[in-house]
Formats: sequence, structure tokens, C-alpha cells
Amino acid sequence: MYAFDHLVHLVRDPKKAMRTARECGLRAVEGGSHPDWGTANTLCYFDLSYIEYLGVENPAVAEKAKGNPLVRQALEDLAKGNEGPARIALRTDNLDRAARLLEEQGWKASGPFPGSRTRPDGTLLRWSLLFPEGPADELPPPFLIQWERSDEERKMDLERRGAIAHHPRGNLRLNHVAIAVRDLGRAAKWEKGFGLKPEREYVDKILNAVCRELQLSGGNLLFCAPIGEGPVARVLQTRGERPFLVVFSGAEQDEDWRMFGGIYRFSRER
Repeated sequence: MYAFDHLVHLVRDPKKAMRTARECGLRAVEGGSHPDWGTANTLCYFDLSYIEYLGVENPAVAEKAKGNPLVRQALEDLAKGNEGPARIALRTDNLDRAARLLEEQGWKASGPFPGSRTRPDGTLLRWSLLFPEGPADELPPPFLIQWERSDEERKMDLERRGAIAHHPRGNLRLNHVAIAVRDLGRAAKWEKGFGLKPEREYVDKILNAVCRELQLSGGNLLFCAPIGEGPVARVLQTRGERPFLVVFSGAEQDEDWRMFGGIYRFSRER
């Protein structure tokens, strides 16, 4: 039903983020502008899964587009200087069916919103978004995206453009995104609402957290609740419940990079 589509990483300057990602050994490319939202992005692909470095390009337009929950979150987080991984997008090929299933699970949703982005070469991409709604004090739920073109068509186009290609750091695969939560009840709610299957639950001594992993094509989701002081507890103190760590496999060497409020962990594991 769903696949991991992308992680939204909020930044003040998407082009600066693209340059930093390249310095880190990632193949990052220009995305373009969202003319109706006042935002712009740069992108880093791992097959069809990708990281979107999203920033506010035109504050006046963005203020008028605050009915879009993602634009509103970008304005609010960046106004606080809160750069970092912010929200997960799940891909579906049937947004209407997804909306019905969410409603059956007791979720409310706003949308669908039509979306578009103008590429640097002038071509236009189109998609639709649906935003499940959760309580204001909880982790922002994943939003759902349905692209105008099929996965096969998009992959061929992105490979032709050089957006999907080998990374200097290695043959990277997005393994999982870790999300800081106050308790693992958040994982149970996503598991039920989006039909995700549990992979495993364990204590991560480095993160000093109990973690529950949910399976998702294109990249798993790892919910981490602190059991004491450590990286997860610090994220909760400074940014609240948010994604904070991206783990990649297939790297040429093991290494952690800190970029714009997020941690990128590279592993040689295949």
C-alpha cells in the first residue's frame, strides 16, 4: 500500500545544503521552486527514496499558503532556527483509497492538495498530497504523496537526468530513518494507521533508547524512546518529536556526519 518516498529536511538555504551534502560524498542535485507555496528544494536520491532539503524561498507567498501543513511547519520551525529532519512522506498509487482506510482507522486528513515544482530546465512535475492530522502536541504524522507518473517512468527519467546515480561515498541504500519519540505508543499508532509491519524491538546503547523498527519498502522507520540521557533525549529537549537520524548501508567506510540539525550515519553493511 505504501512505500517510503522521502524525508523532508528543513534548511534555511537548500543550495547550501546541496553543497554540504556533496562535500559529505553524496550526489545531491537541484530540485526547483514550488511557485504556489513559496518554497524551494534540492534533492538527494537513493533509488526512488530521497532526502528533500526544503527551504522558504518567498516568505510572502509561503504565508499565504499556510493551509498546507508542510508549508506551515516549515515557516514555524525555521522561524525558531529549527533546521533538521522534519517529516516523512509515504508514497501511494491510490490516494483516494488511502484516505478511506485512514478514515476507517479514525484518522482525519486534510487535502488532497495539488502540488507542482518547476525544475531548473523549466519542466513541471505534478503530484497530490494528503495530510493525516494528529494532536498538536504529537509527532507530525507522515503525509501521503501520489505522483502523476508511475514509479517506473519516474525512475527512468531521474536516471536519464543523472539524479539517481552512484554516490561518491559508495553504493548507498537508505536503510532507515530514526525518529525521536517520548514513548513507543507513537510507533503503535503509525503501525496500525498505515498498516506497517514491526521488524524488531531492541535497546540501542549508543542512542540510550528503546527502539521499535517498522518495515517499509524503500526505507524502514525506527522509533526511539529515551531510557536516559543521550542523543534521543537531546533531540526531544531541543526539537521535540522529530526524525533525527538517517542510516545508509553500502558505504565505503563507517562514519557519522552532522548536517543542519540531523545525523547521517554511513555503514559498510550491505
